[in-house]
Amino acid sequence: MADAASPTTGQPAGQPAGQPTGPEPSASDIRLVIAASSAGTVFEWYDFFIYGTLAAIIGRTFFPAGNETLQMLLVWAGFAVGFGFRPLGAILFGYLGDKLGRKYTFLVTVTLMGIATAGVGMIPSAESIGLAAPIIIILLRILQGLALGGEYGGAAIYVAEHSPPDKRGQYTGYIQASVVGGFVLSIAVVLACRFLIPTETFEAWGWRIPFLLSILLLVISLWMRLKLNESPVFKAMQAEGKIAKNPFVESFTYPGNKLRIFIALFGVTGILTTIWYTAFFTSLSFLKGPMRVDATSAEVVIGTAGLLSMALYVIVGKWSDRVGRKKPLVIGAVASLILLFPLFWTMGSLANPGLEESARANPVVVAGNACSTDPFADLFDRKQSACGNILEALTANGVTYTVEAADTLALTVGGEPVAIDPAWLSDGAARKQGLESALTARGFDFSVQSPPLSALLGIGAVLMVFGVLSALTYGGVAAQLTEMFPAKIRYSSMSIPYHIGAGYLGGFLPLIASYINARTGDAYSGLWYTWVIVAFGLVVAIWGLRGGPPRDFEDDAA
Repeated sequence: MADAASPTTGQPAGQPAGQPTGPEPSASDIRLVIAASSAGTVFEWYDFFIYGTLAAIIGRTFFPAGNETLQMLLVWAGFAVGFGFRPLGAILFGYLGDKLGRKYTFLVTVTLMGIATAGVGMIPSAESIGLAAPIIIILLRILQGLALGGEYGGAAIYVAEHSPPDKRGQYTGYIQASVVGGFVLSIAVVLACRFLIPTETFEAWGWRIPFLLSILLLVISLWMRLKLNESPVFKAMQAEGKIAKNPFVESFTYPGNKLRIFIALFGVTGILTTIWYTAFFTSLSFLKGPMRVDATSAEVVIGTAGLLSMALYVIVGKWSDRVGRKKPLVIGAVASLILLFPLFWTMGSLANPGLEESARANPVVVAGNACSTDPFADLFDRKQSACGNILEALTANGVTYTVEAADTLALTVGGEPVAIDPAWLSDGAARKQGLESALTARGFDFSVQSPPLSALLGIGAVLMVFGVLSALTYGGVAAQLTEMFPAKIRYSSMSIPYHIGAGYLGGFLPLIASYINARTGDAYSGLWYTWVIVAFGLVVAIWGLRGGPPRDFEDDAA
């Protein structure tokens, strides 16, 4: 129930005078708003995340390369491109949302996303149409990024502007949970397809079905959202003639707004987005990649953890209605800095304990000249050193190694020398097969891992801790960003920092982390990217975010 109206202003308590509010929606209106907005957000994030969920198959189909490391980096580069265009989508659709209304703007975004996603499922492979295949995929990812740039801000603001002030965190928590819901739905659909379709058929063409399913999801989403009315706050602004003339320009000229955007970018979005993508995408890539866990087991355990954690976002959102938005965010950021590496070390030891045991018992040492890797060497037609080729193959297999300077190339495992076949230096397939055989003979196991139930439960527990950390830093954010900015430029002002942060700091995370791993040969070194971004964001949050109970936008508040 909304707070009682002030006798002097007619505004609900907790909202400053002069802020348009409009009539209070009924309980049934609120339920429809939350259901339709959340469902649309689930479907739209499903469309965006299905690419990352099927990253390995996308790589083989559209980005074939000379080695596994480069192929995966190209896939994550395509993933990052979509995120890179999210800020442009935020500017475009933020402008439309502040000028034309919240409802119709995110009707356009969900339509654009559904069409672009279905298109991915229709594009012939690179084997069929050559370079045109990855180019078309990149173009479709750009359209997805533009659409997503307008979706989150629209859905979050729409729910927030229908919510009573004392329940804004709780109600917008459903939007936050819906982002996870999109990821979980992508996992569930892929698992269902793997179960119903023979493996060979799924690898050949069955993987396209999850993309084509977006057409059905688009129809459902449009049907639900067309039943909605415009936001009461936007209606009130129209009635009072308070629509911004140029929301984008005013986002940077409104008094104090540049500082608010800086704080929202680094002190809010930078924290939540790097933790979120590390918790879900880095974990999935880590398990299926260097830890060699079979795809089904990895997807089931991560999908289950994601599903169970969805309720936490609503719980944290509700908690933030009482204690304020700052406290949960700061607690989650501090805990993430402390737990990030231990959680991944634990997950690695549970997923593939033999790999770590073999590395300890038989340390791998590579000696040579110019011993460093260049993951993009094949892409730019650069010649990688002989030692770099060996390191690249070891990294692709998740093998930890030590590098020593020497005049001649040499490889030892557990102190015993391994003969390097000249074919390894020119043939990537021969190098991979030869190194695997040599290391297998010395105790390493490169078979696909099917962890026992106890290990899967342990991995699930680790992922649930990540779910808690993500919920703490994300659960109250939609309400927080809504409250940070004035209503007439709210869509633009919150979308710009959110999508710059999520688009670049978060969207490029898999690519940057994978590149760091490839350069260092350490499957855990990419986590330093997350750690540094969260640490900087924590400083900004402690300095810039106001504490105490939630309050609506005020001109004198940051």
